[in-house]
Amino acid sequence: MFLGNYLIGLREGLEAALVVSILIAYLVKTGNRRALVPVWTGVGAAIALSVLFALLLQTVVAGEHHFKIQELTGGLLSIVAVGLVTWMVFWMRKAARGIKAELEGRIDAALDTGSAALAVVAFLSVGREGLETALFLWTNIAHSYVSPAQSVGGALAGLATAVVLGYLLYRGGLSLNLGKFFTWTGGALVVVAAGVLGYGFHDLQEADVLPGLDAVAFQPSLFFADWGRPGEWLQTFLHGIFNLTPTVTWLQAVAWLAYAVPVLYLFLRPARVQAAPAGA
Repeated sequence: MFLGNYLIGLREGLEAALVVSILIAYLVKTGNRRALVPVWTGVGAAIALSVLFALLLQTVVAGEHHFKIQELTGGLLSIVAVGLVTWMVFWMRKAARGIKAELEGRIDAALDTGSAALAVVAFLSVGREGLETALFLWTNIAHSYVSPAQSVGGALAGLATAVVLGYLLYRGGLSLNLGKFFTWTGGALVVVAAGVLGYGFHDLQEADVLPGLDAVAFQPSLFFADWGRPGEWLQTFLHGIFNLTPTVTWLQAVAWLAYAVPVLYLFLRPARVQAAPAGA
């Protein structure tokens, strides 16, 4: 679970860090250093909102005493989180090349309007990533079988790495192929999302919304139990990558495959190059 949450924190955090570095670099380059204050204000407000959103989820959902309501809410939120993350990885792959020009255009328009508009641009740009990250991390951590400290530690380590990479990109000290980076980390994130989706279906089964809770496909906990300590480590590793629960139902396994296989194929396939016009 540490590695899975690390990938989430790194991938999502670097997107936000990239946005912030573009905003700051453009303002410094154009001689608008005074506008950095509202930008950092918007970034801070977005981070605060994301933290409050995560705390709200933990308080309202995890604090629910009725088991079926808790499982229903957790299952639905897991499916929503997977949908948001899927849209995000495809959008980032497509928009990675043009994101710099798009943000600079927004900054120019905001500079003409005032400092409040700059704060809003920074808030919306970072807030979207923050809310998606909070929701996806919460669903992943809520279904973790390891200690919350280990799960949160993985996410914080990923975010810290993203901050360092974002700073190095801003200072020009790191040459990183963002296209390839977002492609491979996006593919890894799709695998993690498939496990979260499986969890979501399993939660809906436990809430009696979907059938098949007793139709068990396999039980990793029993399989690795015969391996002793190495088996425990391997099960923990696979749980962190593929989100394998101790007992996997057939519906959960089918949902994992039905999501992971086509989405990975569509995401990792080479982009088609449009043919040039005949008269070109």
